[in-house]
Amino acid sequence: MKKIIFAAFAGMVIIATGCVKTVSGTHSPAITWSKDRVVGRYQRSLDQVYQASVAVIQANGVMIQEYIPHDTTNTVRSVQGKVNEKNVWISVEAVDPKITQVTVQARSTMGVSDIDLSHELEKEIALQLAR
Repeated sequence: MKKIIFAAFAGMVIIATGCVKTVSGTHSPAITWSKDRVVGRYQRSLDQVYQASVAVIQANGVMIQEYIPHDTTNTVRSVQGKVNEKNVWISVEAVDPKITQVTVQARSTMGVSDIDLSHELEKEIALQLAR
């Protein structure tokens, strides 16, 4: 009887968990579907904001991969990394030649969103650009 109850509970947990789309275009497991991303816009070039994003990831954790989507031009770039044992995705997109948008998304390995880390990293990118 205990095995049946445990199997039913495990099945409900598997069904309840899902996937969310990351800002880099990939998918990640998620337990919560709460807000997990922060957006900022800067009057800087795409390359400047992208280099600041890479510097922030490397200063706070480990960069896992860089990603340029093939279905777009070079106006979108993404970085994936780990900061404080949490998965972080940063997408940098040129809105126009003078304005660049950065989107920071953070989730734990279990799929729980971490909006505080996203906000902290987005502000560190702004500070990196101010230097």
